[in-house]
Amino acid sequence: MLRLIRNGVTKFQRCSYSAQALPAPQESPNVLYSGVFINNEWQKSKSGETFQTINPTTGRPITEVQRGGKADVDLAVEAASEAFRFGSPWRTMDASQRGRLLYKLADLVERDASYIASLESLDNGKPYSNSYNVDVLGSVSVLRYYAGWADKIHGKTIPMDGNFFAYTRLEPVGVCGQIIPWNFPVLMFVWKIAPALCTGNTIVIKPAEQTPLTALYMAELIKEAGFPAGVVNVVPGFGDAGAAIVDNPKVDKIAFTGSTEVGKLIQNNSGKFNLKRTTLELGGKSPNIILADADIQHAVETAHFGIFFNQGQVCCAGSRTFVEDKIYDEFVERSVERAKKRVVGNPFSLNTEQGPQIDEEQMNKILSLVKEGARQGAKLVHGGERHGDEGYFVQPTVLVDVEDNNIIAKEEIFGPVQQIFKFKHLDEIIARANDTNYGLASAIISKDIDKINYLTQGIRAGTVWVNCYNVICTQVPFGGFKDSGFGRELGENGLQQYSEVKSVIMAVPNKSS
Repeated sequence: MLRLIRNGVTKFQRCSYSAQALPAPQESPNVLYSGVFINNEWQKSKSGETFQTINPTTGRPITEVQRGGKADVDLAVEAASEAFRFGSPWRTMDASQRGRLLYKLADLVERDASYIASLESLDNGKPYSNSYNVDVLGSVSVLRYYAGWADKIHGKTIPMDGNFFAYTRLEPVGVCGQIIPWNFPVLMFVWKIAPALCTGNTIVIKPAEQTPLTALYMAELIKEAGFPAGVVNVVPGFGDAGAAIVDNPKVDKIAFTGSTEVGKLIQNNSGKFNLKRTTLELGGKSPNIILADADIQHAVETAHFGIFFNQGQVCCAGSRTFVEDKIYDEFVERSVERAKKRVVGNPFSLNTEQGPQIDEEQMNKILSLVKEGARQGAKLVHGGERHGDEGYFVQPTVLVDVEDNNIIAKEEIFGPVQQIFKFKHLDEIIARANDTNYGLASAIISKDIDKINYLTQGIRAGTVWVNCYNVICTQVPFGGFKDSGFGRELGENGLQQYSEVKSVIMAVPNKSS
């Protein structure tokens, strides 16, 4: 996802998520699906309740969505359990055929890429260029990667003492409950379902109530691709639906991406009725360390992208920018100038770099934290206010002279707010970088390989980027230390979260009968 800035438009370097020429967006895409998806059928919620999904660019409703609750979740879990039954079409399907279904789904997403990206920008507010190049093309990449793995997952034969033949089988975990966030709705949907389906599991997934529309469209594409009924079930709803997934004793595994606060609740409750396998990808307060020998313009641009990308609504955002004292003043000056040039506005304009925050609550939280941070001594040098009077836009904001005990140094703001800290000594910065409950990501910008290697070993985080930021590739595992969660997504490691190891030991006669 590394950026190249060209004419004010964010592009992305070739990784597994490679940018393509942008087709024109659909500024008012039709919403085709808004129900509960169970057993490859669209249903109304059992309660009859609906909820509005809001366009954050205008603050006005887009459509009414069926509000799934416990009764709907229980039906979805029953469908997933039946689809996982030994002898069912899904369980008896050749692994290579599972791969072909994932390839087919990838082709359908690519076919409808412009529509899905437009729907994402409508429901989430992110710039269409990002929706298309990152979220949708990234989803295609992940689906094809795991499609290729489907018939290459196998156990081992083990030389065992005695007259025995031993081998292991890798088998699916079972029914997987998956709960996804609102900041990358379609991409997180695919990050969850692709490794689970590749390994032969069945799924009940709940999209965030703020952004259900692309997940629901993906459900219809799953049906069109030919997945058997009950293999993937999508239940839109609120926290009570998520809690029902966690509590249901027929759910074998929980995968959650979201806040640390909710992740801790899920962890506590996932063993209430049965001991569920759990993977959690949670919050972050990631350090981005700029050494004095760095190319300062590159450092400014990389740090800017590291915090402002996706409106700052990124769990691994570089929200603590530590700058060596020798270049601190120049770095601050250039960072403020870059923030002033950031293009905020209509997400369907191809020149827009920053859209609205997800909702009014998030906008108000960001502005409140900025105000409190300034009250506690940080110097507000740009932004800090609402942008415009319609929708949930926040000005690109820069605070400097931030101390480590300031609230904005501790709290995950999840918004377009750059916080710049000063440091003097290399030994000091490792301790300061690690002085957080989080450990999702980090970055170092320097030309000195010895200092880079020293810092890389000392920083406690699941990812260390060097001279880049937000470079996330399908093949490379992603996840956190400490309160940023456990387990890994993407890469071969992502398969391990959805596989059980079964040992088979056979007695072998030591002579012929």
